[in-house]
Amino acid sequence: MKIAIMQPYFFPYIGYFQLVNAVDKFVFYDDVNFITRGWINRNRILCHGKDMLITVPLKNASQNKLINEIKIVEDERWKQKLSKTLEMNYKKAPYFSVVYAIFQNVINCDTTFISDMCINSVMAVSHYLGLSTIFEKSSEKYPDTRGLKREQRLIEICQKNNAKNYINPSGGKELYKKEDFLRQNINLFFIENTLPTYKQFNHDFVQGLSIIDVMMFNSPEEIKKMLNQYKLV
Repeated sequence: MKIAIMQPYFFPYIGYFQLVNAVDKFVFYDDVNFITRGWINRNRILCHGKDMLITVPLKNASQNKLINEIKIVEDERWKQKLSKTLEMNYKKAPYFSVVYAIFQNVINCDTTFISDMCINSVMAVSHYLGLSTIFEKSSEKYPDTRGLKREQRLIEICQKNNAKNYINPSGGKELYKKEDFLRQNINLFFIENTLPTYKQFNHDFVQGLSIIDVMMFNSPEEIKKMLNQYKLV
C-alpha cells in the first residue's frame, strides 16, 4: 500500500491531486497546527490574465490552534462575493457550469470548521475526476498518534496501515530521511510535480493556480492525464 499524509487545503493546486492520485490511501492531517498566511483557507484563481487571491474568512485563526479547531466566519456575504468573483472570471470557460456547481456545493455545505470545508473540496474534485483513493482524517482514525514527534507520527500511521510506501511532497526533503523510514521497513518517496500548461482563454499561461482553474478549462479525462505527470524520487 502507498499512503500520503497531508494538511487539507481549499481547492488546492494540481500538484496536491497528483499526490492524491499517486497513493492508495490519503490521510488528511487535520489535527496539526494551523498555518497562518498559508494555503489552508486561501488559493489563487485567474483574473484578467493574472492571478488573484481568494480567501475563506476565519474566526480567530491562530497557529496555536489545530486546523480542525478553526471555525469559518458565519456570513453569507463572503460566499456570495466569492461565487460572483468566480462567475465573473470564468463564465466563458468551457466547463464553467459543472465546476461552478461543485464550488457552490462545497462552500454552501453545512460546515463549521475550515478543515471540513477543505476536505470536502478535495473529495468533491476527486469524485468528479473519478479517483479511487481512500480518504481518512488523522483526527478520527489516528488520534492516539498525537503527541509523537513529527516523523514518528507519520511512521506510526504507515505501520497501522501496513503501508510499505510513504509518499511526501518534495518540500519534505529537508525534514525527513529515507534511512529513518527504512529502519521501520517503510520506503520514503518524494513526489516531484510537473505542472502542465493548458489554454486559459487567450492570455499568457499562469501556473500553479487552484484546481478550479484546471477544471474550468479541461475535461476530467484531460486532467487525469495531467495527474500522472510526476516523478517519485
